[in-house]
Amino acid sequence: MRSLIRSPKDFCAALIYLAVGLSALYVGRELPMGTALKMGPAYFPAVLGWLLAFIGVLSLIRAFLRKGEPIPKFAWKPLLLITGATVVFGLLVRGAGLLVALPLFVVMTAMASVKFRWVPTLLLAAGATVFCSLVFVKGLGVPLPLIGRWFGF
Repeated sequence: MRSLIRSPKDFCAALIYLAVGLSALYVGRELPMGTALKMGPAYFPAVLGWLLAFIGVLSLIRAFLRKGEPIPKFAWKPLLLITGATVVFGLLVRGAGLLVALPLFVVMTAMASVKFRWVPTLLLAAGATVFCSLVFVKGLGVPLPLIGRWFGF
């Protein structure tokens, strides 16, 4: 039997867009909306939710009209590395400091790529650490320690 869904990728993307968009609308439903000139706390989630839901409906229609690619094999390694890197960063940034947590985050997330190479990754980690330290901690005054309390500073 032939399926009505001609593009499984678009169909799954539509479900994700609809789920996130409708969730944003649901979460912000009891907050005051405000106006375009004086936005309330529900304004941004509502606009974003409607926009995502609209994109979801368009993707859903497209899934039935256009022939598309099948869904590829799920990539567990990148998912686990990127999620793990985010958790490790959150656990380390206060105790070890930004100078330890950020390079480790960059290396772990880069390892999720099939194009991973050590030299460009270490250069990116060093550059991102210097940039974030200067811009966020020194320039904007974000209260993150460069070297954390675990090292006795």
